[in-house]
Amino acid sequence: MQELPLAAGEVKEEGEAEVPVAVAESEKREAPPKTQDLPELVVDARDRHLVIRDLVAEGQAQLRDVELRYAFTGKGGEVLRGRPVAFAVWSDTQKNWTIVHLEIPRPPLKWKPGHGPLPFTMLTPGIEARHVKGTGAERLMFAFSRDGEQLKVYGRKFPVFDNTLIKKKRWREAAATARSILYLPYTEDTFDARFVTGGKDFLLTTARGALDELRNAKVPSEAFPGELLADVIPAEVITTLAVIEQTDDEDFLEKGRDAFDEVLSQYGLKREEAYRYSVSSAKALGPMQFTDRHGHGTYSLVVRQCRGAQLEPNFERGATQLSNAMKAAVCLLDIELAHMNSEIRSAYRTNPQVIGIFAVAAYNGGPRNVAKLYRALDRMGVPIGELRRAGQLMPGSAVACPCVWREQSSVVRAVSIPPYNRENSGYIEKYQSILSLFD
Repeated sequence: MQELPLAAGEVKEEGEAEVPVAVAESEKREAPPKTQDLPELVVDARDRHLVIRDLVAEGQAQLRDVELRYAFTGKGGEVLRGRPVAFAVWSDTQKNWTIVHLEIPRPPLKWKPGHGPLPFTMLTPGIEARHVKGTGAERLMFAFSRDGEQLKVYGRKFPVFDNTLIKKKRWREAAATARSILYLPYTEDTFDARFVTGGKDFLLTTARGALDELRNAKVPSEAFPGELLADVIPAEVITTLAVIEQTDDEDFLEKGRDAFDEVLSQYGLKREEAYRYSVSSAKALGPMQFTDRHGHGTYSLVVRQCRGAQLEPNFERGATQLSNAMKAAVCLLDIELAHMNSEIRSAYRTNPQVIGIFAVAAYNGGPRNVAKLYRALDRMGVPIGELRRAGQLMPGSAVACPCVWREQSSVVRAVSIPPYNRENSGYIEKYQSILSLFD
């Protein structure tokens, strides 16, 4: 009996889950450069993106030998008080570094966005801190100031615990075996337009490389018998998934396409390391957000059903290696397409980018959301063949998005999608909005 496809990350809730310690242990082992080996920073005479790269490298070096401060309380001093985190911050005024220590609640962290401020304890005197975003290895970030000056964050050291020890409340052992990672989440201080452009190029190059590997292996398409898998899924569709999977819904609603640029800048700055520590509250992992579920998640499904792709069998390694995860995403989209009706498949083959809304709907929410989207379009009286690329809504438009774009009498206009699944329809909106960026 053929297995039914699943969504890549299935239902994604707000918040971050704990990073598997195996992922932290697979962090690149090259030692950060020593501070004396780095070039002197001359900010005014150099391109900003080059200065940022040097500052991030030096921030990492500043943290290399910093020890995180674990504190224990409770009866017998056996309860971990909190999770220590260290930041390397730079003063443009004084041209010097400060290592800032603070402590957030220990795991499992019950705080969620929108439920009041994240509690934390500042351990470095003279520094003011404000929680900006996130709770976990991928997104936790603070803003810092001293004597009215906004300090710039260029490094962060974060401990990853063994989840088994945390669940058993073996706090001292968890602290003793914690793997500290040097990983800087997105900050406005590291944003640069050249990183955005570089991120686009990097993602497209990586996606095309993944497709070339599938083509050379002659992996067949399940959705379109007689065709190669690499000829069925465009590289542009895969690159959009690598971005929208890491674009928070609230950021997209607030910032629009600028939210995509923030994600792209991370790929431009960090390359293969970007989003390897991204873990949703549903435990979807890595840049493409696959799940495991003890061998019964989406990643295991594609490994079993797409054998010719020779995917990395280990979930933690496979989901966090971008090229491998992209190949797995290609396999999953093809599996999802194979379970769609002939009308969708035929329209997709003619116009894969536009009709890709069904494939990405399945990637995000499984086949049930494809059926819901199909029925919604049918109720709207929108034939699949009339769907077109997203345009730009005029100011004051009465059309409320999420929406699709339909061509009638040579005129393309937006049509609101009836409510069927808030997250899934929002996911489709993000997909349509970003697609033109990769043309």
